[in-house]
Amino acid sequence: MGKYLITLSSEGSILRAWNLPDGQMWWESFLQGPSDSKSFLFVPTSSKADEDNTILVFGKGSLHAVSSIHGDIVWKVDFPDESFEVQEVIQHHDSNIIYVVGFVGSSQFDVYQINAKNGELLKHDSAAFDGGFSGEVSLVSKAKLVVLDAARSTLLTISFQKGEISFQKTYISDLVKGFSGMAMILPSKLTGLFAVKTITATTFISMSSEGQLEVVDKINHATVISDALSFSEDRQAFALVQHGDSDIHLNVKQNHDWSSDLLKERIKLNQQRGFVHRVFMNNYVRTDKSHGFRALIVMEDHSLLLLQQGEIVWSREDGLASVIGVTTSELPVEKEGVSVAKVEQNLFEHMLKVKGALMLASAEDLAAIKGMGLRSSEKSKMTRDHNGFRKLLIVLTKSGKLFALHTGDGRIVWSLLLNSLRQSEACENPTGINVYPWQVPHHHAMDENPSVLVVGRCKPSSDALGIFSFVDTYTGKELKSFGLDHSIAQVIQLPFTDSTEQHLHLLIDTSGQAHLYPRTPEAVAIFQLEFSNIYWYSVEADNGVIKGHGLKSNCDGEVANNYCFGSREVWSIVFPLETEKIITAITRKSNEVVHTQAKVVADQDVMYKYISKNLLFVATVSPKASGDIGSATPEESHLVVYVVDTVTGRILHRMNHHGSQGPVHAVFSENWIVYHHFSLRAHRYEMTVIEIYDQSRADNKDVWKIVLGKHNLTSPMSSYSRPGVTTKSQSYYFTQSVKAISVTSTAKGITSKHLLIGTIGDQVLAMDKRFFDPRRSLNPTQSEKEEGILPLTDSLPIIPQSYVTHALKVEGLRGIVTVPAKLESATLVFTHGVDLFFTRLAPSRTYDSLTEDFSYALLLITIVALLVAIFVTWVLSEKKDLSDKWR
Repeated sequence: MGKYLITLSSEGSILRAWNLPDGQMWWESFLQGPSDSKSFLFVPTSSKADEDNTILVFGKGSLHAVSSIHGDIVWKVDFPDESFEVQEVIQHHDSNIIYVVGFVGSSQFDVYQINAKNGELLKHDSAAFDGGFSGEVSLVSKAKLVVLDAARSTLLTISFQKGEISFQKTYISDLVKGFSGMAMILPSKLTGLFAVKTITATTFISMSSEGQLEVVDKINHATVISDALSFSEDRQAFALVQHGDSDIHLNVKQNHDWSSDLLKERIKLNQQRGFVHRVFMNNYVRTDKSHGFRALIVMEDHSLLLLQQGEIVWSREDGLASVIGVTTSELPVEKEGVSVAKVEQNLFEHMLKVKGALMLASAEDLAAIKGMGLRSSEKSKMTRDHNGFRKLLIVLTKSGKLFALHTGDGRIVWSLLLNSLRQSEACENPTGINVYPWQVPHHHAMDENPSVLVVGRCKPSSDALGIFSFVDTYTGKELKSFGLDHSIAQVIQLPFTDSTEQHLHLLIDTSGQAHLYPRTPEAVAIFQLEFSNIYWYSVEADNGVIKGHGLKSNCDGEVANNYCFGSREVWSIVFPLETEKIITAITRKSNEVVHTQAKVVADQDVMYKYISKNLLFVATVSPKASGDIGSATPEESHLVVYVVDTVTGRILHRMNHHGSQGPVHAVFSENWIVYHHFSLRAHRYEMTVIEIYDQSRADNKDVWKIVLGKHNLTSPMSSYSRPGVTTKSQSYYFTQSVKAISVTSTAKGITSKHLLIGTIGDQVLAMDKRFFDPRRSLNPTQSEKEEGILPLTDSLPIIPQSYVTHALKVEGLRGIVTVPAKLESATLVFTHGVDLFFTRLAPSRTYDSLTEDFSYALLLITIVALLVAIFVTWVLSEKKDLSDKWR
């Protein structure tokens, strides 16, 4: 609108106006409707910033007219048919009638005529077409649409002038010679022109004033087109992007003059970005008064690039805004010795530094000196350090691209767009599931590079065939990839490795069969040793069932497969759907380290933690309370939590929160669980802690029994024996809503735990586990105070200094990942969302190391001064003794 930028977000529910010069929000409107739907934003082309124009927004199943000055909703129209799917909202600048066109079902076309001033429904017309509709709709003139039929082989021209709807069929084979298969209309808003993509080419088709379709051009390369852009009176242009071998071709053409190009550029492009997905165009006026164009393109890996004058002005890796999996990899060990090339490089760097010191360096030299400083920094070295702070974060994004981020400075060390997760004939819509450590070389295999396993599916559904890809974490090269002959419902990392340090993984398909990887005889031999001790569970939230599974003999099939195993159902827990619905199920981290099972409490008493990796925390709510907060009354809602042994199916603990509902965010560590929920009775959020203790070892408190060996501390803990457990729990009020909860993890498990809470304000709050101690009381005894138990309060304190993110926000926070460092007192924290945030924490302070700003020089001076003082005082003492003897 010249002065304001209008944005529609949150699935068509929030409309905002932004001031272009400074980016301040001018106004905000919240739009509500009966149902979720597509969203459209329509700003009339004749709008001026100083006039009160009407902005049309279709979202949440309703059409809204919004004032452009104040953001007030002028009127709103709800369509009578809830299944009506709007495709276009049309208003001509010389008319007060708004046309809303769309489909009802797959074969009915509807047109609504609405008064633009008051929202009155003037007319409704509909017509049915037996062949059905599918795909995108292209508006080619004021009252004509083009759409494909259900078979995607015929173009339908729909005319809706003066309330009369008519259909005209044109076979694609008549326009495109040799056409076979199915076609797709590319999304664009070009007047009188649209593009049809087939398997072999992209064809541009124009429509004459009589409605006849004619082929304008045919391009065999992958092609993307932009919407039309008005750059002068009665002149419109659009951008056309074609892929070459190692570059892209950007052409800007006028709508009605296909033969000439307003702009023709060729840009070299990194192949790891994939194909161009979208292109947006903008124009500017050059100093010679001619029109220039720039293009913003969205790549297959979700990165953004701004192109102008044949160059990439800037680029953004926005694929990192949609991280779906994170793991870590150690950096290589620093090798001794210096090569000749390294010496020459050091001499060159030294000369540059001398030039900079003598004020003789050019701008390029200064930039190189600055880069050298960053590279030589301890934080950004590409070798591992003795404290384990420098690592590679391997992140998998929604676009199927893998990134290696350096923890020192956050830079991208390498990135790889996985071919196995790109669209192909074998995989129509591949999606990534997660990334797992595959090979982690240790002492006897240090010459091998570590690698990760990326797991995906050919389709979003769980019954689609799986995909494997192996990537070297040092070089970023894809070692190998292949498609699986089975689906992937669950990936289980087994705590076993083979002689080459490859981790064993068990994949469960939708039919319940278990598949072992790597597929080697050695892996099978290792697996067979622990065959009877492998159990897993599955949660069917929609059916309200949790099942426990074990292994049985090899799969039954026509072809013998030594790496496929059948499963048997060991136990099941069925929740009545009328009263309970599963909303959360979590378990402990499989690689969590626990330092000791004993917990020394007040009066030197000992309690033994119930440490088991086979525990599952489950939270259920009443069906009426499964919606948003406030969707049920306190009497109708209840939250029930369970602690279940996944080997035997025994319920070790059950607790009911009357008048509470979800969402429930929880974290499970050692022998305790902390979860966050909402209390409808108190109208506040609550956080509850449950601690589980082993009652069967409670008698092991006599020192003489331990000395004489008359104890059961060394007896193995088994899920097969009925455990005697006792639980302690306590609830506290918490003032904020929560997006994610995690817990710090250290190398030996000695350091005290801190909870990391991702708040609704997109910040990370660190809270000492002592605040969540269920043994807190109003007046703790002296021995309890010495133990560190805090006095009981009804709410948890939020200390501003406890925010890990300080004043920063991790926009759209979705997950918090903690990684132990080699230094026991430190833990590494990685938070991802739209933003990425990384930091290092010391929950119990750095008790095992000196701080980075520690003055070693002062320490040395102090030691030398003490030695000198000792020597001087010794000399003086000797002289005094000698003089005393002479007397």
